[in-house]
Amino acid sequence: MQEFKREYSQFSLCGLNCSLCPRFQTAGASKCPGCGGKDFHLRHPSCAVITCNKNHDNVQFCFQCSSWPCDKYQKQKGSDSFITYKNVKKDLTRAGKNLDEYIDELNEKTSILKFFIDNFNDGRRKSFYCTAVNLLPIKDLRALYEKISSDAGLKSTNAREKAVFVSSELASSARKLNIDLTLRK
Repeated sequence: MQEFKREYSQFSLCGLNCSLCPRFQTAGASKCPGCGGKDFHLRHPSCAVITCNKNHDNVQFCFQCSSWPCDKYQKQKGSDSFITYKNVKKDLTRAGKNLDEYIDELNEKTSILKFFIDNFNDGRRKSFYCTAVNLLPIKDLRALYEKISSDAGLKSTNAREKAVFVSSELASSARKLNIDLTLRK
């Protein structure tokens, strides 16, 4: 499969928020460049969505296809991989209404995620942080970011205690909104 270049590699053709995926947030050899990112076609040579796109309208995002929403999006995928698929259709619909606004929000979420990973990851929480940031609304993430970044007590605790505190804050916010933060396998 030839390289599929896209302007926004942090938001995939199929609606995944690539920049909120643990594989995208990895520094090592297993780092995924995001859909349409450099060498994505080498890491995922048989992406069914890219193949479908090439056989149809060859667009940047599925919501731009003349068949949107097709059968793939009529039923929510019942399992997740490294990243949750729970909001794919909703995110594509929002991006279809105003792509620049959606990308701005995704960039803000990515910045908040990097803050959590860089400051509160005890080596076991990256996937949880990715899922939480992906699923929680931006207004709730902003509030948590403000609360956590201004908490002077976190500066004196160890990495594990910080990670437990941040994880519990994210989980508490999700429970209040009835959002399940577990990946579906």
